[in-house]
Amino acid sequence: MADIDPLEREILAAVTATEDEAALETIRVAALGKKGSVSELLKSLGAMAPEERKSRGAQINRLKDRVTAAIAERREALKHVALDQRLNSETVDVTLPVRETPAEAGRVHPISQVVDELTTIFADMGFAVAEGPDIETDDLNFTRLNFPEGHPAREMHDTFFFPPKPDGSRMLLRTHTSPVQIRTMLSQKPPIRVICPGRTYRCDSDQTHTPMFHQVEGLVIDKVSHLGHLKWILEEFCKAFFEVDHVKMRFRPSHFPFTEPSLEVDIQCRRDRGEIRFGEGQDWLEILGCGMVHPNVLRNCGLDPDVYQGFAWGMGIDRIAMLKYGMPDLRPFFEADLRWLSHYGFRPLDLPTLAGGLST
Repeated sequence: MADIDPLEREILAAVTATEDEAALETIRVAALGKKGSVSELLKSLGAMAPEERKSRGAQINRLKDRVTAAIAERREALKHVALDQRLNSETVDVTLPVRETPAEAGRVHPISQVVDELTTIFADMGFAVAEGPDIETDDLNFTRLNFPEGHPAREMHDTFFFPPKPDGSRMLLRTHTSPVQIRTMLSQKPPIRVICPGRTYRCDSDQTHTPMFHQVEGLVIDKVSHLGHLKWILEEFCKAFFEVDHVKMRFRPSHFPFTEPSLEVDIQCRRDRGEIRFGEGQDWLEILGCGMVHPNVLRNCGLDPDVYQGFAWGMGIDRIAMLKYGMPDLRPFFEADLRWLSHYGFRPLDLPTLAGGLST
């Protein structure tokens, strides 16, 4: 007993004086660990006589219990002290406004919004969505679309070409989404009714042009389609997209290698204080090109132009987004400026629907 009391006082004094949990753990290991002072006393019981072992063992076990209890009590007290210090240092200003959740703070890019609007409108008319690769062959991007050899659009100042292959052929970044129309006619039998949204690439950059831009084209192929059907589709699209009750359009003769006759479409508008309002006024604004699919294009896709006919149209998604939402410059579309996106972007849960509104 003489050696137990001083050991107990020493251990308990060290426990009381400790200031953090790491030091307390060191004391616990020194006393109760495998080679600790209390554990060494327990090991000495094996060499004692039975009566002495019984008495001595009870004393050592009481020492062990008291040390264990003291350590547990001190650990709990240190936890409370650490919590108080943390609460004092990590103050919270409850008068600050609540932070927006990611769903509230995030924004959908106007291009993504307009693609969703286009898809919603044309899906309601029975159109499917067709897609194709951004890297195309000269054959699909030009030749099958009735571009003759030496056409200016094939030149380097319009098209991004890849280095020539060993056989002399070159891949390119598609200059329009029309190759998707070719792929669709090669893989599907009429009747065909698709829209083809996607990225396109041309060597051009200014306030209204960028080297990469977005385009949507439409294609209808069957045995009875005519320009009257095309006109109705475009009028209904413009009314739904620009969210107006009435729209006046005019069709002007033009030329595209892949359509005959070819037309450019203007929509009636009013320019007022830098804004464009559709469905009213005396001004006109060109928005797209269209026409009946050229017989040579049908032949290049294995379709008999004496049996099948159809029409196609194409428009720039970036351009109609600028017109609808009043964006003066195309370049910020691609600059990833969060301030611009916060101003012009859309809340992610406000999905466009014809019933609920496209841009609400």
